[in-house]
Amino acid sequence: MQEDTMLGGYRVLDLTEGGCAFGGQAFGDLGADVIKIEPPGGRPSRDLGPFYKDIPDRNKSLFWFAYNRNKRGITLDIENADGRDLFKRLVGTADLVLESYTPGYLNGLGLGYSQLCEVKSDIILTSITPYGLEGPKSGHKSSDLTTWAASVVHYICGDPDRPPTWLSWPCAGIHGGVEAASASLFALWHREITGEGQHVDVPIQPYLMQHSTGSYWWWECMQFNLPRMGRYTRYFSVRYPYIYDCKDGYVHCQLGGGAAAGVANSTRRFVDWMDEEGMAPEWLKQIDWFFGFDASKMTADEMDDILQPFHTFLLTKTKSEVSEEAVRRSIIACPVSDSKDICSDRHLRARGFWQDVQHQELDDTLTYCGGFVRLSEAPIGVRRRAPLVGEHNLEIYEGELGLKRHELAVLRQANVI
Repeated sequence: MQEDTMLGGYRVLDLTEGGCAFGGQAFGDLGADVIKIEPPGGRPSRDLGPFYKDIPDRNKSLFWFAYNRNKRGITLDIENADGRDLFKRLVGTADLVLESYTPGYLNGLGLGYSQLCEVKSDIILTSITPYGLEGPKSGHKSSDLTTWAASVVHYICGDPDRPPTWLSWPCAGIHGGVEAASASLFALWHREITGEGQHVDVPIQPYLMQHSTGSYWWWECMQFNLPRMGRYTRYFSVRYPYIYDCKDGYVHCQLGGGAAAGVANSTRRFVDWMDEEGMAPEWLKQIDWFFGFDASKMTADEMDDILQPFHTFLLTKTKSEVSEEAVRRSIIACPVSDSKDICSDRHLRARGFWQDVQHQELDDTLTYCGGFVRLSEAPIGVRRRAPLVGEHNLEIYEGELGLKRHELAVLRQANVI
């Protein structure tokens, strides 16, 4: 434990799976002693790719590396009576337990909140589930896809003439982990004031709903389901694009005018840039973007005709060129970054966001995302790589719980650890 960090001195037992593991990682980033507890052989998310150098190995999952850094790792079968006893001994040393099992699972093992309170009266148990611990859907099984679908986000994603699309990277669990971390910190603060532990119920669905709050306003006020827009937005009754093709990808641009003075100024400056390069038609230069542009009186064809020169111009520019000129000329435009762009982003590098972490078992150094925030008075970031399967069994069971080597051998042979 590192006392000079924000949460040095706190201990978290992490029983989460998949992206929910981000909750424990957040505590680890802040300096807490996070112990990742896996069944013997490792958790299922160790089988999630991609893998280091495309080698399918439970100790080489990049997914596992990404969401389990700053944790120590032990193996323990909590469905076994001896395993449950060991878990309770660990609970006696802990401040917080994070879990993402189906509601009722821990209760069925005698490890529910009330039972854990008998071990440590002020323990905090945080349960991450798709729909919460109570309610008609509390026991429903779920996946990333179904949880996003239940949040309305899927309904408004995609093109208007096609069915809804899903987010292409499974991340609902990650959002659940984020919410679990913040809620657990509130619970810890409450305990500092009152001495009371509590059971924190973290349903993922309501958190995901925050991504589409605006759609509820439309329904509440007008009984209107916000439609899918694809790469378009709506200007009165006319749809127009806000994502444009460029020479090496896509850029976001806000073009138009009228009452939106900022957009009108930006569009005028964009036309000036086009004119300097001989690509602004004379009729485009004559448009008064403040008083002569009224989308409410335009047809879709008229809007397309006005925007076509912008399309043509942007196809001659790279994302980097658009970005540089947008900043220099105060134009509302920016590149749509892909993964390659982010990994080479000079702003992130200047802030020290990327951190190189030594993996001795791989004889290699891997680059990680740094801390999720920066704190002026306490370090936050990557201090250790994700644990190997059972890497800290000896350190914790023998060194901290006082088990003897022969006891560990018996537990290992019985597949308890």
